[in-house]
Amino acid sequence: MSAKSGKPKNSEVSGLGKTYLFAYNGIQTIGWSYLLCQTIIHFLNRGTLDTVWDEIKWSVYIFQNAAVLEILHAAVGLVPSSVFLVLMQVFSRVFLVCGSLLIAHGPTVSPGLPLCIFAWSITEIIRYAYYALNIIKVVPQSLLFLRYSTFLLLYPIGITGELLCLYHTLDEVAEKQLFTMSMPNTWNFIFNYYYFLVFYMLLYIPLFPVLFGHMLKQRTKMLAVEAKKSK
Repeated sequence: MSAKSGKPKNSEVSGLGKTYLFAYNGIQTIGWSYLLCQTIIHFLNRGTLDTVWDEIKWSVYIFQNAAVLEILHAAVGLVPSSVFLVLMQVFSRVFLVCGSLLIAHGPTVSPGLPLCIFAWSITEIIRYAYYALNIIKVVPQSLLFLRYSTFLLLYPIGITGELLCLYHTLDEVAEKQLFTMSMPNTWNFIFNYYYFLVFYMLLYIPLFPVLFGHMLKQRTKMLAVEAKKSK
């Protein structure tokens, strides 16, 4: 995390800004908790992959797409995060929701969907709860540990789920020519969404180590700081 003049950037945020961030993170914590409960109850009631999306889709739309605000938070200095890293983290999920789950039936019945919801929900419940409590300086040590440790398992699970959903989008995109523009046309422009998705999926190979490596560095840093405090 970067800072100016040796002070944490969070200390420069106004009282109104902190109130807004506390409310945002609190609402997101509740929202993702609700989404996780919806999913668990659905399957406990013998729901299937064929029906789970209809049960949870509005919760996914609302709480996942609300994360776009986090790019703005970083850009205006409300949080001391890299805009580029936040953009990469937020874009992959928002794109999956809007560029896959929203447009095709295949990913909504893919085994990747519950993997995504499971990994996303637990990650976000912990993350947003940590951020909210950090604003008022009452983060328990156990929550700090979870914030910087659960990603070791949940991040690969989430990535696997996302790739499975994208894979199950491909056939429908090819069959229906979704978001595909062929010649001739008014703009003399060609775009094939199928190949774009394939290219996008391949980007996970170089980008995953970058994001995962960033989290590993953050884990080492934050847990080391906490260890010094506890001595």
